[in-house]
Amino acid sequence: MMIQEERRLAMTGNMPFLVVGILFFLGLYSILFERNLIKIAIGITLLEASANLLLIVLGYRRGGSIPVFTLAGEVKTMVLPTPQALTLTAIVIGLATSALLLSLIMMLYKHYGTLDVREIRRLRG
Repeated sequence: MMIQEERRLAMTGNMPFLVVGILFFLGLYSILFERNLIKIAIGITLLEASANLLLIVLGYRRGGSIPVFTLAGEVKTMVLPTPQALTLTAIVIGLATSALLLSLIMMLYKHYGTLDVREIRRLRG
């Protein structure tokens, strides 16, 4: 019975890393094998999301509390605040780069009339 409980905890403990891997490979697949610029932009966003989730997962501690300075002497384990701060910064930067990427895609569509990468490359000459 104890071994089954340990296996269940190990499986649920590794689940966030599995989700990070799935998001990463979906984004990578979209970037490498899609021809539509919108789908490529979605792939880049998935890669950013996987990196943000990885930072959050690495900073998590089971049973940890919020890192508030007034509780510093009372609590033994606290969640690491640095990955949370880095993730918040990465989300803001990711939003800005996604907006810039989508505006460039709109300009390409207005100029070439298509979102297909190969067609744009052919029309460009």
